[in-house]
Amino acid sequence: MGPRARRALLPLFLPFLLFLLRTGAAHRRPPQSHTLQVILGCEVREDNSTRGFWKYGYDGQNYLEFRPETLDWRAAEPRAWATKLEWEVSAIRAKQNRAYLERDCPMQLQSLLALGTGVLDRQVPPLLKVTHHVASAVTTLRCQALNFYPQNITMRWLKDRRPLEAKDVEPQDVLPNGDGTYQGWLAVAVPPGEEHRYTCLVGHPGLNQPLAAAWEPSVPSTLVIGAISGIAVCVILFVIGVLFRIFRKRQASRGAMGDYVLAECE
Repeated sequence: MGPRARRALLPLFLPFLLFLLRTGAAHRRPPQSHTLQVILGCEVREDNSTRGFWKYGYDGQNYLEFRPETLDWRAAEPRAWATKLEWEVSAIRAKQNRAYLERDCPMQLQSLLALGTGVLDRQVPPLLKVTHHVASAVTTLRCQALNFYPQNITMRWLKDRRPLEAKDVEPQDVLPNGDGTYQGWLAVAVPPGEEHRYTCLVGHPGLNQPLAAAWEPSVPSTLVIGAISGIAVCVILFVIGVLFRIFRKRQASRGAMGDYVLAECE
């Protein structure tokens, strides 16, 4: 985090830190390590309505939450009551907090969304593949959706073209890639020999219609080696046949030359 970001966050923590320092000094408490967290932001819904949130956490627990509708702070635990009462003394500060959550924050968010137009609206369809895994006598099919954007994607397994229940499938997992795209996977345990009955179906905004994929067993290596060996033998036999035919033709032409006798001159 750079100096500019730290300066921007300082006003959020400073009142709380000063209060904790005064409280510790008043009770002559020895120095201790504590964790202070803050969540501050807003969201714009599809109907253009907004919602702001401003919360503090202390030592991993909820501590205080600002309520714009009532211009006060909600104490999540008894220790927070002293901070709540001190912060609610200034009515002007409470109105400024509400103005930021309901006006300033949504305006900043809209500006950022406008800057991201074109990048955030792009749609990259997923690449789909199904892999086969056997471990501890358990056969698993894993459906992998790769390099897609945006993040929202639906993945499900079908057995004989019928959707499986959620209890029969491992939870779907979606993770970010380093290039801004996402990857997801969905696995299911299947009885050995019945893999052909299962199909993975994926829906994504970048697809015109859902994409389906099934596991296709690879050709065994012994079969590949056998096929290559057979082709090699056929080629060798063909070459030998051609060479033998050429040899026979040369032998026949030499025999014809031996039977030819020049006529005597008169």
